[in-house]
Amino acid sequence: MANSVPEVSKRRRLSTNNSTTQQQQPLLPGLPDHIAQAILSLVDPSSLYSVCRSWRRVIYTLSFPPFLSLYALLSSPSSNSVEFYSYDPVSSKWRALPATPPDPPLRLSLRHPAFISRNLPIQSVSAAGNLVLLAATTDKLFSALSRPLIFDPSTSGWVFGPPLATPRRWCAAGALSGAVYVASGIGSHFSVDVARSVEKWDLRSKKNCSPNRNESSGWEWERVSSLKDGRFSREAIDAVGWRGKLCMVNVKGDALKDGVVYDAEKDTWQDMPQGMIAGWTGPVAAMDEDVMYVVDEGKGALRRYDPGRDTWQQIIESDCLKGADQIAAGGGRVCVVCRGRIVVVDVTAARPRLWEVETPPGLEAVAIHILPRMTQLV
Repeated sequence: MANSVPEVSKRRRLSTNNSTTQQQQPLLPGLPDHIAQAILSLVDPSSLYSVCRSWRRVIYTLSFPPFLSLYALLSSPSSNSVEFYSYDPVSSKWRALPATPPDPPLRLSLRHPAFISRNLPIQSVSAAGNLVLLAATTDKLFSALSRPLIFDPSTSGWVFGPPLATPRRWCAAGALSGAVYVASGIGSHFSVDVARSVEKWDLRSKKNCSPNRNESSGWEWERVSSLKDGRFSREAIDAVGWRGKLCMVNVKGDALKDGVVYDAEKDTWQDMPQGMIAGWTGPVAAMDEDVMYVVDEGKGALRRYDPGRDTWQQIIESDCLKGADQIAAGGGRVCVVCRGRIVVVDVTAARPRLWEVETPPGLEAVAIHILPRMTQLV
């Protein structure tokens, strides 16, 4: 018939109507959605995710309390590029982060012919609920970042931070109480002043950011008390925020090392306690800036620091943890990068559990962070 609707159009209309009907259905029958969301927010997100699509969408909105996810810098063994991903523990899926700003282009070099046996460092921290990229190296062996690059999970967007007084690499990088710190390292060439200098940038003034231009206004780096010498410019190292202090050592692994502690309230540096530095035999991270963990990269032992006794207490030992490169702690979990793999330890269990999170096919982990999940619709 001339006036008949094609079958394809009928199916499309029917599908659209069903979709509209589903979107209009209340989250909980008989209740306004804002009250239903308040009730659902008391339920484990993993349980909500498996019930229906409308509940699944709710847990990724700004109004729902964000659960923690794993953020990773990943790389292919055959490539020199770095990719940014987030692992959602509720859906057990990896998602690529949105592309970084195109101007200026991000040029990070992970491998170089002059460093056959090791990767070039790419230094990132988590601060105030954001992923912050602080320092890296170009293929010409210069500093790759003149200012930090920040990813905000609540907006799923990137923005640039304020310019560093001296762009640097091979430095100490850490976060404490919502502020980011860079210490020592080198710029385009070695300088004693840079090797001793320490800069602080408070992300809590983030409201002054200008996201449309990928620029920042009102953000500034602040110079704080300098190190007494340039011993901390030897390696790219983590400065660990812990109980109002920033703790760091000058070399990685089980080598003889120097350690210092920065008191943020007093703006002073002091020597690290002997027991703390003696047990610093691998990568270290602090859970909620309160409990410090280390993975002995040679023995594969995860330990917890006891400040009262100035000792490290063993939690678990496993071959899976040998060769640990970097760790992150949050939500009762310690996540460990071991030769490109990601191993997770539940430190809240009476008998700590250990399992591996598989990376996306063809990619290996370079660094990991624990941050709130990305806001999105699924």
